[in-house]
Amino acid sequence: MIIEFTVGNFLSFNEKRTLSFEAQGGVSELKDNFFVFEKQKLLRSLAVYGANSSGKSNLIKAIDRMKHCVMNSVKLNETDELDYAPFLLSCVSENQPTFFEIVFISNNQKFRYRFEYNASAIINECFFEVRKTKEIPLFIRTQEGIAVFDSFPEGKGKEEATNNNRLFISLVAQLGGKVSKQIIEWFSNYSVISGMYHRNYEQFSMTMFHKKLPGYSESLKLFKDLNLGFNNVETMEHIDYKGIELKIFHNKYDKKGEVADIISWNKDENESEGTKKIIDLSGPLFDVLLKGKILIVDELDAKLHPLITMQIIKLFNSPDSNPNNAQLLFATHDTNLLSTDVFRRDQVWFTEKDNTEQTDLYSLNDFVFADGTKVRKDANLEKNYITGRYGAIPYITNL
Repeated sequence: MIIEFTVGNFLSFNEKRTLSFEAQGGVSELKDNFFVFEKQKLLRSLAVYGANSSGKSNLIKAIDRMKHCVMNSVKLNETDELDYAPFLLSCVSENQPTFFEIVFISNNQKFRYRFEYNASAIINECFFEVRKTKEIPLFIRTQEGIAVFDSFPEGKGKEEATNNNRLFISLVAQLGGKVSKQIIEWFSNYSVISGMYHRNYEQFSMTMFHKKLPGYSESLKLFKDLNLGFNNVETMEHIDYKGIELKIFHNKYDKKGEVADIISWNKDENESEGTKKIIDLSGPLFDVLLKGKILIVDELDAKLHPLITMQIIKLFNSPDSNPNNAQLLFATHDTNLLSTDVFRRDQVWFTEKDNTEQTDLYSLNDFVFADGTKVRKDANLEKNYITGRYGAIPYITNL
């Protein structure tokens, strides 16, 4: 579970900005939309709105880049450059390190982990266990060296084996460290996907249907609930080219409108783009829900009707369909979802660029009007957002 994520000096993010899954005090609506871990209320879903090129996708890229750095660090040769993409529109920050920090829960333990890096080296790296209000340092790395504390014995004696461009936690995990391996596994268990290009996870869903893995029956129920127009799906394995074909079954009707037969065709032949997407998305969707993991989607609403997108969000927000406290973070332009019946005020976030082209990130609950008042829980969120009351919309000049 994610508690908060902070990014600085990455793509359109210059100064550090933090996204928080912590439910805020004073927000009393929709109490099912959060769960409690050690008296801390954590939100089941967050939606990020903003104009095109405001930084929504860059926020998701930042979370994905942090995962990529952690997962692939041990594969680097000593002379390999790091995937460094700083904010380029400032003379001050263009040569400064990128900053990532995440506070999260793994195996009922709370941790804070951060690192900074440039094109050639890890500049700083710190790892803490969080116990209520106290932080226990496990290791702290600076350019002067790595200090390993007694609370992290698996890291002892490995300090000098760490290349400048490798993360210490990844090295310790590779060498068999128990806690560090747990952290690497946590990073591997959050999924960052595109809502635009669903071919990347199509095979995952095809395998789920073919082997009838967990999520299979839940997917069929979702398709039925959404009334997508077909009766069933079945898979067929082609041995000649080692592929799986998904067949979609539809009723065929006579002149009286009664069912005369059942026919099938390949998913990609006659189905709409939206139907193809929801079928492809069902695999990662229920994998996350059933296992209590994290799903991060850029443009979740692409190709989908607003009511279908809303149904996906409700799967996460409901403790009945989400008993394992999975979390959803997504970027969207779909203002139909902006409703106090769907989201709490602390679940809606905005990205907006300032006059120096850097991305600001703020929640609806933190927004303060010019008269000093805040957003009411009974506000018409969609109307107010479209009319620009919360910012984060395109500024279009009249030509």
